[in-house]
Amino acid sequence: MRSSDEPSKTCLALVVGGECIAVRGPSGAGKTLLLRAIADLDPNEGLVCLDGRDRSTIAAPEWRRLVGYVPAEPGWWADTVGEHFSEWTVALAFVRDLGFREEAKVWPIARLSTGERLRLALIRALMVRPKVLMLDEPTAALDPASGAAVESLITTQVRAGLAVLWVTHDGEQAKRIAHRILVVKSGQVQEEIPEWPAISP
Repeated sequence: MRSSDEPSKTCLALVVGGECIAVRGPSGAGKTLLLRAIADLDPNEGLVCLDGRDRSTIAAPEWRRLVGYVPAEPGWWADTVGEHFSEWTVALAFVRDLGFREEAKVWPIARLSTGERLRLALIRALMVRPKVLMLDEPTAALDPASGAAVESLITTQVRAGLAVLWVTHDGEQAKRIAHRILVVKSGQVQEEIPEWPAISP
């Protein structure tokens, strides 16, 4: 994926397959706005490309499939968990990886904790098989064990070629998951050299 302030000029590389980038910055700096702009959920300017294709040339439903976004508060539109998955049997591997039992399919959405909703929303996003996945504080509401399970699952997906933008306030988490760091401050995005040895893609 690529981004630029000037559509008429060459785009700047943002994230490539098999790479996880931590997006950091103070609260209110614009981290969520950055992800939503890339996802084309809010009005935005500039150029976003995927595999050399301008986002404007890709139909919105296809863009949503290629570029997944898991917000800090994911939406749910049906009464039970299973109704949000077209193929629950295919989702089961992810479901188990993240600590759920198979019968979670029949659980009412109303009974889910915030952390359970976040983990299930992550599974829902992975089921679409996006090329790029954007995560907004996906482990913020999780206990350490559940957070570690999410990190492990995403690391496995990155090794398989998924590109990930991961918003996190946790510096230690960034060390564990990220190849590079983007810092958002006062609406500006800059790459920061990590203070630790770079993770090999």
